[in-house]
Amino acid sequence: MFIDDATFTRNSKTYRRVLLRNSYRINGQVRHDPLANLSHCTENEIQALKLALKHKGQLTEVGMLQEQVHTQQGLGVGAVWVLNQLAKRLGLVKALGQGRAAKLALWLVFATVIAQGSRLSAVRLAQRHAVCDLLDLDAFHEDDLYWARDWLEGRQPAIEQALFEHRYPSQAPTLYLYDVTSSYLEGAQNELAEYGYNREERQKADRRGPFNG
Repeated sequence: MFIDDATFTRNSKTYRRVLLRNSYRINGQVRHDPLANLSHCTENEIQALKLALKHKGQLTEVGMLQEQVHTQQGLGVGAVWVLNQLAKRLGLVKALGQGRAAKLALWLVFATVIAQGSRLSAVRLAQRHAVCDLLDLDAFHEDDLYWARDWLEGRQPAIEQALFEHRYPSQAPTLYLYDVTSSYLEGAQNELAEYGYNREERQKADRRGPFNG
């Protein structure tokens, strides 16, 4: 007994035929008699029948599969792996180094990209991603990340220089472009405008105030 599952095309339309057949021999010739038409069964029902026929001598074991198999959500790998590869290409991994503080600082960068938040949220985020496995770190908590920030502060010039040399290994650029745009909003009923620092020292007059962006 087997399931004959086949598709065929007729008048530019594709059809599926699913039959339960019995196979036997008469005078050396193999014959297949249809026992039931399963074409109108759901895909899950068809797959269940195929599984039962495939393991018809072990139905007791097959019936216990659901009880024996337990699923569990694993740690996310993709986001951290991709960011780590980008950090290597950009020279960030080399600039930071391979120490524990460097790897914690690297995770702070990754955590900001994945889901920007506090140091505590970065610790909780690490519990859902394979950070320790991919960065070769042991468990860490919030205070460790604050320590990593202090470590970064003392090495900022050296890290910036390493990143600059990675970006321009042979010759530094002779032209730099940077944005000095200054904008402000006016109007007594402007909900978007708030008083703030005015770089051009414009008079606030009778308006809610300048907003620089």
